[in-house]
Amino acid sequence: MQERPLWEALIDLLYRQSYAILFANFVIPLPVAYMLRDAVPAAALFGWIGAMYGLTVARIVLARLYFRRDSGAGQALTWAWRATAFSWASAALWGAVGWVGFIPGEPNMAAFTCIVLTGLACGAVPSLSAFPPAYAGTALAMLLPLAVRCVLGEGEVFRIYLFFVLCLIAVNLYYSRQTFRTLAETVRLRSENLALIGDLERQRDLAQAANHSKSRFLAAASHDLRQPVHAMSLFVETLRTMAQRGDVAASAAQAIASRLRMVIGNFGGVLNGLLDISRLDAGVVPIKVQAVQLARLFDDLKGEFEASAGERGLDWRVVSSGAWVETDPVLLRRILGNLLANAFRYTNEGKVLLGVRRRGDQVEIAVLDTGPGIPADQLEAVFDEFVQLPSAEKHGLGLGLSIVRRMADLLGHALRLRSVVGKGSTFSLLLPLAAPIAAALDQPETESQAPLAIAVIDDEADALEGLVQLLEAWGHQVWAGRSSGQVISAMGEDEPDLLITDYRLSGGLTARDAVAMVRRHLGRDLPVIILTGDTAPDRLREATESGHRLLHKPVDPDALGEAIAGSFR
Repeated sequence: MQERPLWEALIDLLYRQSYAILFANFVIPLPVAYMLRDAVPAAALFGWIGAMYGLTVARIVLARLYFRRDSGAGQALTWAWRATAFSWASAALWGAVGWVGFIPGEPNMAAFTCIVLTGLACGAVPSLSAFPPAYAGTALAMLLPLAVRCVLGEGEVFRIYLFFVLCLIAVNLYYSRQTFRTLAETVRLRSENLALIGDLERQRDLAQAANHSKSRFLAAASHDLRQPVHAMSLFVETLRTMAQRGDVAASAAQAIASRLRMVIGNFGGVLNGLLDISRLDAGVVPIKVQAVQLARLFDDLKGEFEASAGERGLDWRVVSSGAWVETDPVLLRRILGNLLANAFRYTNEGKVLLGVRRRGDQVEIAVLDTGPGIPADQLEAVFDEFVQLPSAEKHGLGLGLSIVRRMADLLGHALRLRSVVGKGSTFSLLLPLAAPIAAALDQPETESQAPLAIAVIDDEADALEGLVQLLEAWGHQVWAGRSSGQVISAMGEDEPDLLITDYRLSGGLTARDAVAMVRRHLGRDLPVIILTGDTAPDRLREATESGHRLLHKPVDPDALGEAIAGSFR
């Protein structure tokens, strides 16, 4: 059995191609009746004509009902059998002509009858083959009475007629089957072509959407990356001007350095948003699901956003809970941090609330704000990359909620959004409960990191110099070079404790190549930290698969210090 969509298309063809037969049923009965006027009583002849025209009108009405039917109303095969029943009835009336018109001793009448019936039988092949039972029944009902008449007749001529009639039935049934297969294949190819066109249109829409997203990104990035760069250039120029006038006071230098660090942090935040998207796309975000105490996490978040609440004059409330949930603590903190940052960013007055509510064997963590709200037609769009509400003040690249959704999907936590324009929004996350675990003892503070011997490789001269100066300021001994060969030459007979290298180096080499060369020179293994500015998913996947610690440029000095200390734990 063919699949339903194919049958529906074929039945549609059955009705559309039936008009040729209906036209023949209107035109041909009159000359046939004229030829039979002497062989058939007038009453029977008029009754036959009336029945033929009545069936033809009924078939026209059925076709009009079919084409006017409501979308989805009725089954395709039901309509097919209705058309088939009427076709069989008409064929039976034509079969009666074969019975009464094939008159022994009247060769002209017999020939006329055969011509009419064989012509109708052959002409019905293209019209009725879309539904094989329709043609098979029609051909048999139309020609079998003539065949029976030949069987009952005496003489060689009847045998010849019978032979030709049976051959005609067999040939027409064969061509009807071939026509059906051709129609079915045509319909199937048309369906596949339409599906292909639909897929191409979807791909075109996706490409256009990606192009629009790229345009929005470039516009937003141009602004959000220029701002901190502009601020940094002003602070640096201020520091240079102060130095030209004489020694710079430590307090003034420290103040400018603090402001520069804050600006660089904002600059890094924009880039980190893009990095998070790339890492999620590359599938290199590590997941460590464990029991997490919400009370401790909520306390940390409360302190983290107190300053933001004070600056904006908002009522910042946290409704904590003693519940434990099963999740990745790092990713959960990122999700809630992004949701809270978004709430504070768009709320000008009122409150922001972080709360939790028990939902059976789950808990619902909600972030509520009294911001402008989100229109109903934008509830899904706000989770797309680079999307911000038209009425909202522009903040960042519009990546926060996209990252939230991807991380929630990665953890398998349901993310919900409820919003009323003018009243605010509520983002909530459903997490499974977990059994409490014994609180771990606080780890004693580690002693300051002892000076290390560190080899540094980076083919960017400015980046290399900046990293070397920072490491030397921290008291480390540094051997630096723009390639592994330069670093090996600089080390001489000395051996480093740690290797820090950029991932993508000149000459098509990568950190893997550099690490392999340094290890071959030393004849031993050593800890490695890889720095990378790449955000392409393939590059991130390659760097992560190396198994070394991975830091992303611009590197936060605190994160670099922790990575160096962590390499020896």
